[in-house]
Amino acid sequence: MALPSLEILIEQFRKLPSVGRKSAERMAYSILDYSKEEAELFAKSIIDAKENIKRCKICHNFSEDEICPVCRDDQREKSIICVVEDARDIISLEKVKNYNGVYHVIGGTISPMNGVTPDDLNIKSLLMRINNDGTNEVIIATNPTVEGETTALYISKLIKPLGIKVSRLAYGMPVGGELDHADEVTIMRALEGRREL
Repeated sequence: MALPSLEILIEQFRKLPSVGRKSAERMAYSILDYSKEEAELFAKSIIDAKENIKRCKICHNFSEDEICPVCRDDQREKSIICVVEDARDIISLEKVKNYNGVYHVIGGTISPMNGVTPDDLNIKSLLMRINNDGTNEVIIATNPTVEGETTALYISKLIKPLGIKVSRLAYGMPVGGELDHADEVTIMRALEGRREL
């Protein structure tokens, strides 16, 4: 016997990345075990996150303010910008505690097959930052996939004529791997072994 409310809840969980039917069912049944107060707190936390979290107007990282904590931090080395595909990649890089520069989230990769062009990414705002902020080095930390490599080469070709050092994370990262799945040691080695493009 299908319960419409439960089925709707299961389907909502299935919309999350990498969540299949069985995992969605386990999550939904867990919610049913919550007290009314716990369920309300859970629902409120989702709504609060959606309403309060926005994109940093400088680097496009997630932030609850107009400017994210990394961009506001005067201790960060503003002359080095690490370019990442997604704000989740920043969390992975920050875990290493070996990088003290700033970031720029481009919001994906160039992918003609999926209809994503350079104009769909935050590349123009990256170039504006480089021109205005005294940047000395840009580290391109896109994932080592075909699209990530294409995007890295495209950005490199735009930046190199400006006389700025462009480097790429070393291949301590497995080809086809993603930053948010890598452990701290792998990311640290990749940062330390970055190479100029």
